[in-house]
Amino acid sequence: MPDTITTIDLIRHGEPVGGNKYRGRSDDPLSEKGWAQMRTAIGGHRPWDAIVSSTLSRCAAFATELAQRHAVPLEFDARLMEIGFGEWEGRTAAEVTAQDPALLRRFWLDPLNNVPPGAELLTAFRDRVIPAWDEILTRHSGKHILIVGHAGVIRMVVRHVLDMPLQRVFRLAVPHAGITRIRVENEGGQTLPTLLFHAGVL
Repeated sequence: MPDTITTIDLIRHGEPVGGNKYRGRSDDPLSEKGWAQMRTAIGGHRPWDAIVSSTLSRCAAFATELAQRHAVPLEFDARLMEIGFGEWEGRTAAEVTAQDPALLRRFWLDPLNNVPPGAELLTAFRDRVIPAWDEILTRHSGKHILIVGHAGVIRMVVRHVLDMPLQRVFRLAVPHAGITRIRVENEGGQTLPTLLFHAGVL
């Protein structure tokens, strides 16, 4: 039997004001639809011992509401912010590709070598998200935790758990208010993470 089993649920924020576009670190709040998506996704569930959230308002506002409603401890971690998209931030896919229709395809196929101007490097993003993930696992060992975050953060964590190549991270789809569950067993100082489900529901 494992010494400890830690369960982490990760939920992406709902739709923000302004609809679908590259936000990165832009701090748009949730739209009414986004609030409804989050509340529907969680429903009456409250199995968590603690909630950890990105500091951006599209995550933090819902995390605060949920924590207060169920009297669950809440933490914020700026390392869980979305990847920075540089000059693409605030622009739709159509706007990004207006001058070069193949631009996004090149990025999705090889994000390591097709970085948007001024964007955060994928390696740098990994190097801030994964230490935050590891610290959450250590600090909350043996508990059931909810992380309220972003598509990029959830992709990076799942990629890490499955040991996927970094350049394939954007092949993981993460819908608004989609939930991912990971179980981490620790035995004799060795950890075994397992992806139980991805982009699902409770």
